[in-house]
Amino acid sequence: MIFTRQGTLNMRNRKWNDDLSPIDPDGTSFVDKYYSKAYLRHLIASREMLGAQIASLHNLTFYLSLMEEARTKIREGTFMTWKNEMVKKLEQRL
Repeated sequence: MIFTRQGTLNMRNRKWNDDLSPIDPDGTSFVDKYYSKAYLRHLIASREMLGAQIASLHNLTFYLSLMEEARTKIREGTFMTWKNEMVKKLEQRL
């Protein structure tokens, strides 16, 4: 699974077979723009260790930035509104 601000990607789905777009165009990790969804899907479907490593790098970076944003929203006093929006987005399956 790849977590993005638009929703969750199941990289085993065939719909990513020919998708040459970046893993996450809004992502902050170098793997987000360097590798495509199709390549990551190929690696994961082939059970290549590199696929798990790329997915882990992306997901760790995603959650680090999400927690940084949560701390900012807490300081601003808008956490609950932000949290409710983010939970809806993260629950979506793309």
